[in-house]
Amino acid sequence: MILEHAVLQVDPAQSAQFESAFDVARAIISEVPGFIRLRLSHCVEAPERYLLLVEWEDLESHTIGFRRSAGYEKWRELLHHFYEPFPTVEHYSSVFEV
Repeated sequence: MILEHAVLQVDPAQSAQFESAFDVARAIISEVPGFIRLRLSHCVEAPERYLLLVEWEDLESHTIGFRRSAGYEKWRELLHHFYEPFPTVEHYSSVFEV
């Protein structure tokens, strides 16, 4: 299992619009083969910050299966204009789980 991690910076004045767009976008990503689940969290201390965690069966499900799909183009249209700066996306493999 691979965990995708992205810190998303969104203008707090656009939080409601972002969350509404994300609600639509999550249906797109959830249909990609290899997708397991995602969690979007809003930071309590910093209202401009969201944390996106996505679990994938393997790295290629995200980097190839999703990013090269037609659905990714719709995802970009819905979400990418909210980010300033554009987030760094990193992938992690589990060492320990409890």
